[in-house]
Amino acid sequence: MQDLTLSDTRIVKGACPHDCPDTCALRITVEGGRVIKVQGAADHPSTHGALCTKVSRYAERSYHPERLLKPLRRVSAKHEAPRFEEVSWATALADISGRLKAIAARDPQAILPYSYAGTMGYVQGEAMAGRFFNRLGASLLDRTICASAGAAALSATYGHKVGMHLPHFAESRLILIWGSNSIASNLHFWTYANQAKRAGAKLICIDPRKTETADKCHQHIGLLPGTDGALALGLMHELIVNDWLDHDYLGRHVDGWEELRDKAMQWPPERTAEVCGLSAAEVQGLARDYGTTAPAAIRLNYGMQRVRGGGNAVRLVALLPCLTGAWRHRAGGLLLSSSGWFAPYKNDQLERPELRRAPARTINMSSIGDELLRPASKEFGPQIEALIVYNSNPVAVAPESPKVLRGFQREDLFTVVLEHFMTDTADSADYVLPATTQLEHLDVHSSYGHTDVLINEPAIAPLGEAKPNSQIFRELAVAMGFDEACFLESDEQLARQVFTSAIDFEALRAKGWQSLPLKEAPFAEGQFLTPNGRAQAGGADYVPNYESRASSPELARRYPLAMISPPARNFLNSTFVNVKSLRDIEGEPVLEMHAEDAAQRGLQDGAMVRVFNERGNYHCRMRISARARLGVVNGLGIWWRKLGPRGSNVNEVTHQGLTDMGRAPSFYDCLVEVALADEVTTPA
Repeated sequence: MQDLTLSDTRIVKGACPHDCPDTCALRITVEGGRVIKVQGAADHPSTHGALCTKVSRYAERSYHPERLLKPLRRVSAKHEAPRFEEVSWATALADISGRLKAIAARDPQAILPYSYAGTMGYVQGEAMAGRFFNRLGASLLDRTICASAGAAALSATYGHKVGMHLPHFAESRLILIWGSNSIASNLHFWTYANQAKRAGAKLICIDPRKTETADKCHQHIGLLPGTDGALALGLMHELIVNDWLDHDYLGRHVDGWEELRDKAMQWPPERTAEVCGLSAAEVQGLARDYGTTAPAAIRLNYGMQRVRGGGNAVRLVALLPCLTGAWRHRAGGLLLSSSGWFAPYKNDQLERPELRRAPARTINMSSIGDELLRPASKEFGPQIEALIVYNSNPVAVAPESPKVLRGFQREDLFTVVLEHFMTDTADSADYVLPATTQLEHLDVHSSYGHTDVLINEPAIAPLGEAKPNSQIFRELAVAMGFDEACFLESDEQLARQVFTSAIDFEALRAKGWQSLPLKEAPFAEGQFLTPNGRAQAGGADYVPNYESRASSPELARRYPLAMISPPARNFLNSTFVNVKSLRDIEGEPVLEMHAEDAAQRGLQDGAMVRVFNERGNYHCRMRISARARLGVVNGLGIWWRKLGPRGSNVNEVTHQGLTDMGRAPSFYDCLVEVALADEVTTPA
């Protein structure tokens, strides 16, 4: 319920919907039916009243002059500049349902949903959408674009996506911030890390890029992309030879230790240093810090698992606190994701899987470029004839975007996009349906960075003719003739069904958030969520990149630079790119390059460059930067293609090779070359 403070002013409880571990509790000020301020909730422990620059400007995004407020129908050919006309909802729903019925009559698996974390909410995410596609019998989507390698790794090691609790980092004496630019992408963890730092803790940043977070840590370990697993094995070697081990913890709570020990002994500091691009002294010093400091904590993030060996790398890093017994302390252990803690309380029937009448194939969203171009076959099944996109912008964010764009521009592909703006993906749609933003609908959220459930109340009525995702799928279900009662349930009914126990909905609504009842030191006595309660070390090993000087020397002769594509600080994936105040801060697409690499190519700071390989060309501004290590360039993303020079973004050159676990993309496993380009202008 909404809190009333003045007759014409309301403070509404909300939650940030974006793909970020912080999942902040919001307090939204509404005057005269208009949002005038979005702030962090001071009473929520991890938000503590603070928001990132992006979300503090959320009202600017909702009231953006280019916001989609009416249904649009394409009137141009797919290969032409996009032109649309406004139509009524009735016309759009009738036409869309008619097209889908005709395709489903041939084979419903020719219809594919495509969605991810444009909103992390359950109601506006997959609740009603899942029911719709289950009833339709559409192909299933393997949602892998971000975190599934790490998720599979945690599940294989700990039994689920679980870890230590966020506030306890403030009590740690050593924190390894591994593959995370926390200041930009995990702000509220950084608050606790800073508390620990002020109390005397040592902070070490492990990242190929010298990030803003690395600037604030005591030490930066700038390893080569994709070598995190090798570094973890090298640390284990030193823990073993110096006997910085908790033998009792290993004996009682870890399976496969002997196998892992034998592998680690093959990684002395010299070998580890050579593979990782470090010095042996750095490897030894890091191991000494980790092995002799308690409690020691690791904040792992998802950047390091976006390479071929990302799953195994996460497994190896996740085993480090088991070797030292760091899990005995509530301020020791590791956190990559906390989302598994919510699993026992979530309703696994929310999307009504029983509506699906026959098994369906599964399409991996990370290889959507190949899949859209694939013809029908006995092995593949029917060609994809219809695509319904919501909560995602695949033409910008999916790897190897030249193929993705060609797939979306198929004249025989029927595409419907639910959106707030005319994104790169919406430009290729047949219909664009206006969706509400977080300020305009009800939702319930969990988190993957803390262990609280949050509610988001609608602060204002939907703008224009925009509708919540849930309502769009309800109306599509009616238009398709689906008469099951579950399609009539309201958003509040859906919200009440998300959690089956431990969460009292009225209490959640009254407070705005509710914590899960969990142990402070979850694995102090083992009791991992594996079948036998023991962490699983067997099978974990280092897996090299697809593309590196070591694994593919011939390719590296042509494309000698490793490229990673971490997010620009003021964007969140491709969200907020069109918010002018944030885009003005970012300026334009940038490639960070080491001074020696630039000099070897005769490139001056500020030059417009072409980043290229066999897959494509990406044009951007090059900056000589101390943030780039020698041999590695940082292509900050993810800009919309149409807002970048020559209509390109960093995914022009990434590939669709999948990770060793979790079937995830290998965005940061990419070799390129860089050359001077003709001067081009970035669109305003």
